[in-house]
Amino acid sequence: MDLFNVDPARLFSFLLTFMRFSIILFLLPFFGASLLPNMVKAALCLLLAVALWPKLAFSGTMLPATPWTLALMFLGEVIMGLLLNILVLLLFAAVQSAGSIMGFSMGFSLMNSIDPMTGASESGLGHLMSQVTTMLFLSLNGHLVLLSSVAQSFDLVPPGGLLINPALGEHLIRFTGQMFVMALKIAAPIMASIFLVDLALALVARAAPQMNVLFIGFPLKISVGFLFMTLVFAALGIYVDQFIAELGPVFRLVLKGAG
Repeated sequence: MDLFNVDPARLFSFLLTFMRFSIILFLLPFFGASLLPNMVKAALCLLLAVALWPKLAFSGTMLPATPWTLALMFLGEVIMGLLLNILVLLLFAAVQSAGSIMGFSMGFSLMNSIDPMTGASESGLGHLMSQVTTMLFLSLNGHLVLLSSVAQSFDLVPPGGLLINPALGEHLIRFTGQMFVMALKIAAPIMASIFLVDLALALVARAAPQMNVLFIGFPLKISVGFLFMTLVFAALGIYVDQFIAELGPVFRLVLKGAG
């Protein structure tokens, strides 16, 4: 058996497949998180490429012959990974925005923490909502939807076939607008309950001016806010489930626009 009898077409095919998996997975949440060591992420990409290469593979003839064309192809793969990453992060941006709104309403706006996924400073409730959303996303098999979307990209976008057009921008703008709507829906129970508490305190202060409303207002709003957090977590599970159900068609629509 000749160990050095390697078919260049098959080798180039595997390299293209490995490039697609490695670039996109390194940019996606959970798979490309900064908490995971780079060696673990590289081993995961190599394992997926070897396992799926017999079923999902590009032709070796698609590999460019010049370094400049190869660089453009690499740039296109990076842009595709960023597009998929943005769509997933819309959910966590909406949840963090809802947590910031709830924290401001309950008086927690001065308490901030560092998000380990993004490295950005966020409110305490926003961090809690982000961690709960991460557990819900993984428990509802959202990571499998991400892998399925990467597999769909082999049929929709060939290497170097990414095309930035106005339709793709319109899709991203529409999906970004839904982020603010989702944030308001998640924070609606807290906002409504705190508004009623403020209204009640205003009536009490009007009827009994000698009562120190500020002294009882802060603990009362915190207690009511945590009481209504149960409704927020119940609604959050529903919204995350709906987001994951729509994530596959959205990915396919964006990849069609990009291809």
